[in-house]
Amino acid sequence: MADMKVGAYLCQGCGLGERLDIKGLATVAQKEGKAQVVREHEFLCNSQGVAMIQKDVAEEGVNRVVIGACSRRAKVEAFQFPTAAVTRVNLREQVIWSQPDTDEARELTQEMAADYIRMGCAEAKKTAVPAINPAAGHNKRILVVGGGITGMTAALEAARGGYDVLLVEKEAALGGFAAKLHRRVPFTEPFADPQDNGVAALAAAVQGESRIQVFLGATTTRTSGAPGAFSVDITTESGPTVTENVGAIVMATGFRPYDASRLPEFGFGSSPLVVDQAGLEALASDAAAKGQAIVRPDGKAVKSVVFVQCAGQRDETGTHLKYCSGHCCNTSIKQAMYFKDQNPNVDTAIIYTDLRTPGNGEDFYRSAQRKGVTFTKGRVAKVETAGDGLTVHFHDLILNDQAATISSVDLVVLATGQVPNSGVDIEAKPAESKDGEARVQSVSILNLTYRQGPDVPQLKYGFTDSHFICFPYETRRTGIYTAGPVRRPMDIAQAVEDATGAALKAIQSVESAAHGRAVHPRAGDLSYPSFRREGCTQCKRCTVECPFGAIDEDEQRYPQFNEGRCRRCGTCMGACPVRVISFENYSIDTVGAQIKAVDVPDEFSEKPRILLLACENDAYPALDMAGMNRRVSSAFVRTIPVRCLGSVNMIWITDALNSGYDGVMLMGCKHGDDYQCHFVKGSELASYRMSKIDDTLKNLNLEVDRVRTLEVAITDIERVPALIDEYAAKINEIGMSPFKGF
Repeated sequence: MADMKVGAYLCQGCGLGERLDIKGLATVAQKEGKAQVVREHEFLCNSQGVAMIQKDVAEEGVNRVVIGACSRRAKVEAFQFPTAAVTRVNLREQVIWSQPDTDEARELTQEMAADYIRMGCAEAKKTAVPAINPAAGHNKRILVVGGGITGMTAALEAARGGYDVLLVEKEAALGGFAAKLHRRVPFTEPFADPQDNGVAALAAAVQGESRIQVFLGATTTRTSGAPGAFSVDITTESGPTVTENVGAIVMATGFRPYDASRLPEFGFGSSPLVVDQAGLEALASDAAAKGQAIVRPDGKAVKSVVFVQCAGQRDETGTHLKYCSGHCCNTSIKQAMYFKDQNPNVDTAIIYTDLRTPGNGEDFYRSAQRKGVTFTKGRVAKVETAGDGLTVHFHDLILNDQAATISSVDLVVLATGQVPNSGVDIEAKPAESKDGEARVQSVSILNLTYRQGPDVPQLKYGFTDSHFICFPYETRRTGIYTAGPVRRPMDIAQAVEDATGAALKAIQSVESAAHGRAVHPRAGDLSYPSFRREGCTQCKRCTVECPFGAIDEDEQRYPQFNEGRCRRCGTCMGACPVRVISFENYSIDTVGAQIKAVDVPDEFSEKPRILLLACENDAYPALDMAGMNRRVSSAFVRTIPVRCLGSVNMIWITDALNSGYDGVMLMGCKHGDDYQCHFVKGSELASYRMSKIDDTLKNLNLEVDRVRTLEVAITDIERVPALIDEYAAKINEIGMSPFKGF
């Protein structure tokens, strides 16, 4: 490798030249930062500024570039130099924009800027341009597991995008649950009447697409590998097992209706006149095939139908499903129209707690009203047989009549909701029951060979792991995406949209894998972890704590990194007690060098130093936006962005305290069941690690408040500066660190 040559480039634009002594910062970069090339420019991001840096890289041999200007989140494309490692020093958002523009504040503002220049130069010397992963996978075929509406749509979208697709369906025909529907809820204006389910046309399009190979009556019995290099065994009921190589996987295995036999109070199982929504679809399809009207299971005419919403759903007792399945209100409206369209004199009543009609506003609901469907806000308590029919007992929530009844009912239809076909819950204990059904299933969907388990992780209700705001479709298994009701409750229209999104994610994955690049959230990152084998103690913390199943073990029980699966969060680095794991552009040393580069004043200066380790996905953007809004915060804080709080190694905390820092703040994402951490477990792991630091602080005769971990969101623009000032006041109350000067 060529000798290191650091170039420091300082911008005067955006008010930096007016607020800071740029020449003084240039001196800091040259004398203390040891930068061999130091230049100033009125606007670094304009074409002349970028050209100046490019010239130094090409002609002066600069291979470490320090940009002293705006946030690392701004002007990303302008400051890319492929042959040089780039370090960004945020002098704008988190220095001049976070400090008051007064003569009294000028000294502290300049000290902040000088420290950040020192930190940037120190980081540059410890970083390098990442080499492309030599094990990058180049296969661009996409596997879709599940041949329902979602799976067929995903397969078609990928194929029409120019990618070959393997579609695996366990049944003998395509269509999934939607194929059992007599009609579907309308998804186009005027949202007035049920429409054809569309399955036959979609299946024909799939079968006629040359880029799609369909396996019917088949399952995936083994899945190994990584993005761009998955190996999958596909086993058919009547044929041999074949091994196929693919680049990404879309899991679209759908749902099954909640077991209505768990609702004996509603008469299911004891009376054939009580059916669930799927049962009514079967009656309607059978009647249509015979050219007849829908009749009761005993063949008698239907004169009165009651639809019971939220049957076994939105249950606060924990006995049944706790969530709303989203589609059920519209489905009941559709099914009520079956009867009204065949005979307007059939009494149809929908008893609901909250009527939810996503996707079509109130148009479909209003259409049902015009057809004579009755809507009653209530909560059904019991359905019992009475003579030749049924009686429905319910609490009328409008009239507050707890003894309301509907008699002489010919059919009761239960809206029982969706239970996802997610496969094995790898995190559940054998006796766990998360939603009233046994969540521990013996049948795996993907049969992953991963150390962490045979299927993708699940959320608390059994849906596959993803975050509906930050990263839909993503799972904790890189290159494997989920779509449709297996991911969250949804109707057909939403599932179609979901399938398209998942197909695009799969395409992004195979293209990124071919170039050795990371996918969400560090999209495009070429770095990947390496470790010093001779220093490894085989503690297995990295393999256990990796949220993405990217680390296995070799035959000698050393960690075996699968770079293609890695999301580059650095959680393994934070977990390693002997600090042998690193990335070329992010390591124990890159952060440690920044910590040590800060000028820590002595205890008599009354200028404390607080280290802030901020998550780059939420906390750091919130700090930037606070600066953009000119929200002032303490000038004694020095912020280092980290990929994830999960990457924070305890040595950074120790180094900071030993160097005389008066306090350490960690700002990360919310964790728990409704987590917002882009790396899923990072914030949770950091919180757990930091919970054990109190004893260490006490042994050092340091107050436990010297280290504080906080949860923040990207929207906490007002709150973040307040938290910083609150903590600075706490440090002032505690007093200066006794380790200053050592």
